This record gives sequence, C-alpha cells and structure tokens, in this order.
Amino acid sequence: MAAKKMFGAADASILVTDLRRSFDDGVTRGYEWRVTQLKKLLIICDNHEPEIVAALRDDLGKPELESSVYEVSLLRNSIKLALKQLKNWMAPEKAKTSLTTFPASAEIVSEPLGVVLVISAWNYPFLLSIDPVIGAISAGNAVVLKPSELAPASSALLAKLMEQYLDSSAVRVVEGAVTETTALLEQKWDKIFYTGSSKIGHVIMAAAAKHLTPVVLELGGKSPVVVDSDTDLKVTVRRIIAGKWGCNNGQACISPDYILTTKEYAPKVIDAMKKELETFYGKNPMESKDMSRIVNSTHFDRLSKMLDEKEVSDKIVYGGEKDRENLKIAPTILLDVPLDSLIMSEEIFGPLLPILTLNNLEESFDVIRSRPKPLAAYLFTHNKKLKERFAATVSAGGIVVNDIAVHLALHTLPFGGVGESGMGAYHGKFSFDAFSHKKAVLYRSLFGDSAVRYPPYSRGKLRLLKALVDSNIFDIFKVLLGLS
Repeated sequence: MAAKKMFGAADASILVTDLRRSFDDGVTRGYEWRVTQLKKLLIICDNHEPEIVAALRDDLGKPELESSVYEVSLLRNSIKLALKQLKNWMAPEKAKTSLTTFPASAEIVSEPLGVVLVISAWNYPFLLSIDPVIGAISAGNAVVLKPSELAPASSALLAKLMEQYLDSSAVRVVEGAVTETTALLEQKWDKIFYTGSSKIGHVIMAAAAKHLTPVVLELGGKSPVVVDSDTDLKVTVRRIIAGKWGCNNGQACISPDYILTTKEYAPKVIDAMKKELETFYGKNPMESKDMSRIVNSTHFDRLSKMLDEKEVSDKIVYGGEKDRENLKIAPTILLDVPLDSLIMSEEIFGPLLPILTLNNLEESFDVIRSRPKPLAAYLFTHNKKLKERFAATVSAGGIVVNDIAVHLALHTLPFGGVGESGMGAYHGKFSFDAFSHKKAVLYRSLFGDSAVRYPPYSRGKLRLLKALVDSNIFDIFKVLLGLS
C-alpha cells in the first residue's frame, strides 16, 4: 500500500490560491450556492447518521444518545435555521442618516470575508467542525476545514462526506496533525476559527498576527458551579451530572470544572450526587455503556497525574477507579483539594469534579473573580437576588442559572468566551456575523450641493457646519437668519 502523500506548505499555498480564485470569481457569493451547500450538509446529517454515530463510538466510545442528540440533531437544527433565515441575514440593514449628509440614504451590507480556515476539536468532532462551516458558507465564504487528528474515524468520515456532497471548488477538508496544521497556518486567511485549548489558541493567534488575520477562538477554562442551599437538591445534582458526565464524560469545554458550596451544605450535595450517579450509571460505572471513554492514553495519563498528585488523591470521596487499558476513569468527586493543585490550576476536561467548601456563599464571588474568566458559569438557587447578582457581576462567556450547558442549544444567544476562555462568538445569526464584514454604504445625491463645506472658509461657514454636525435645528436657523 502506497504511503499517503504529506501535505506541506506548497500544497497549502496551492489550496488557498484555488479557493481564492473561486471566491474572486463569485462562486460562493450567490444565495443559491449557499442554500445548495447548506442542503447538502442537511443530507449528510439525514442520510449518514448511523455512520456518524459509529465513528463517534470508535473515537470516544460515545453513547448513541449523545451522538444523535448532541451532535447530529444540534447540527440539523443549525442548518434548518440558516436555510430559513438566510435571506433575512443577507439583506442590507437600513441605517439612519443625519443633516450632515442630507439628502442621503445609508445601509449596512453583510459581505463575505473571503477564504476562511476552521480548525475543530476532537471532543465533539462533527458538531464543532460543521457548525462553524454552516456560518462560513451562509456568509458566502470559501472554507477549509481541518478536523482533529485525535478523532481519526470522525475526521476520515468528515473528509469523505464533505468531498462527496459539497462543492470542492470552494469547500475543502484537510486531514492531518501538527505538520498539516502548521502548513495551513502559514497561509494568509481572511479569518481563522479555532476550537480547542488555550495553549494552542496562543499558537493560532501568533500565526494569524503575521497576516493581521482576525480570529475567533473558542477555548475553555474552569467553569464553576455555585450551589446554594436554597435549591431543589435532587434536580440540581441530576443536572450537574448530566452536564458533567453525561456530556462526553466531562470532555467538553462547558463542562462543570468545580463546585462551590458552603461547608454546611457540602455533605448533602455529596450524598445526593452519590445516589444519583449510582442511579444513572450503576454500582460499577466503569461497566456502564452510557458514558464515553477518555479519548486517548495521553489524556488518560494527564487526568491520572491530576488525581494521583500529593494531597489530592486522599481527597476522593467518590469514585477514583481507573482502567488505562480501556481508557476509562470512573466519575470521581473530590472534596477541598488544594487551590494550587493541578486539578484546580488546569482545565480538567474529564470525569473528575472537585467540590470546594466556603464559610458562606458570598465567598464564591471572590473565588470566581480570582481566576481567569471561564467559558461558562453556573448557579443553582431559588434566590432571586442571588440570581440577579450572579448574572450582573460574574464575567464569563455565558451564564446559566439552574441548569448546565443548555445555553449551547439556544441559537438566539451568542456562544463564545471572554478573556482567556476565548474571543468572538457564534451560533445562529452570530455564526453568519462571525464570517461577515459589516460594510457601511452611504448613498448621496448630487443635488443640493452647498458651498458651506468648501474653501474659502469663513466664521459663518464654521458656525453653520458646527450646527449641522451637531444636528441642532435651532442653531442652524439662527445662523441662516444671521442671528448667530
């Protein structure tokens, strides 16, 4: 069998040149082309769901429910929304004018950026690959998708299906690892959209800076969950479990990273979590088929290092079992781990969940503020004032009160980070906007030209122009009547 040809800088340059030629020729700009490509993406979701589910099982051991609902169904909804709203999104937006430019009309035109690069992540390899591509295509761009090599079955299937269905003159998939990604990053793009770790986010931004390329960085961080004693505890812990272990076994950017609650309430939280975890995954969760495995041995070892660290391993109050051969780690709850430990310094991205106890819930605001801004922050309470204060004062990519991660599915909300958890946002129209340039267009009449703006200047012209710029009708009349 012949070795696969390496994809290098020369190949990347040719690829970008080909796509830019298509873009410059207007291939991607028309409404019909955009609709046709979106419908092809919908066909992929409708006709190839079993293959997608199988690929996700191979890569992550992901349960069918998670694959079908959290990847395929969410994608299907995104595509249908784009198809329904595309004409409205593309329509110029009327803008107000002023006396300064009278007579005139103005509008804001959404134009495609050009040739864009999407680099996706391994934890939700279909959702996080195709969802940004929906935005790029809707906005009229040519696009290159680079799936993650850490989900090889999903990457191969994405490449096969997108080549089979989409217009290859304007949409391409490049598989590979560091070499291929580096070759792509050396090129000049009109936008780079990256989903992944903060560490690689630095690399992406540095590469983009060389060409002044704008970026969207969908990163992560340590998303806190604040649990008030004034809550429905059973519903609270069930939703925390669903958002932690029920979302790719904690391998999700908006997964809860640690819980904050009071010393007095913590034992009740732990007992309730133990009970519900056993209800969901049985007495031996390592044998459950309803939980994804760890993606590979490297990430298994990273999580093991967190768990085995001195002064952390003795803080386990539930779980802790590990099976390296099968890449499985049981749901694990820890109590009051050191704040300077690895598990509290790095994003966990796995099935470990520390609980930190406080003297009072007021201290939770200080804990969250003392750390980099997270991608998501969660609060469980019935207290109206606490809800309002949390939403108003906690800075995070998104806030959810009384649930976990569900804001991801709401296309009327922007999804993105702030500070170290990322920049830029997408989903719904926000995806279209992320890949569009908002171009200001002003139409002026050639009639009604006035000498007031032209030399030679005079005090009267100065007073009149100032009144016009200020849009002050009273002052304009005063100047015209010689009263000023």
